[in-house]
Amino acid sequence: MCMVKLNLPDFEYVLKKEEGKLLILDSIRKKYLVLTPEEWVRQHFVNYLIQTLQYPRSLIRIEGGLQFNRLQKRSDIVVFDREGKPWMVIECKAPDLAMSQQTLRQASVYNHSLKAKYLVITNGLQHICCATDWDANTTAVLEEMPAYNG
Repeated sequence: MCMVKLNLPDFEYVLKKEEGKLLILDSIRKKYLVLTPEEWVRQHFVNYLIQTLQYPRSLIRIEGGLQFNRLQKRSDIVVFDREGKPWMVIECKAPDLAMSQQTLRQASVYNHSLKAKYLVITNGLQHICCATDWDANTTAVLEEMPAYNG
């Protein structure tokens, strides 16, 4: 796999090869995962949240399950507030996938069941962050990632 230079800060990731597969260490779950383009983006984004934006590591969950219309789905990254409620949902895509209205709509559908204030979609090159006011039923695209104040 070619590790594409992303529009995210570099970090000291840990790789190993096992049974012919390249694995990357997930610093949240403390285990090695197959290095796919999406995993490359996910690990960079998690590092960005923790190291650059100072989001609390203990309030970040990776690939958590959620139920939508009786279907079991998985969210890539969820950041919780200090009361344990979803504060931000992040969907990671491979760098070669274009960010589209459909991508944002799909992530919005997942977030509808979680009701997180923020929704982010990223392919590692482009990042789109939206803030939702669930009471007013409005969503606004933000210019930058919010500081953590959950």
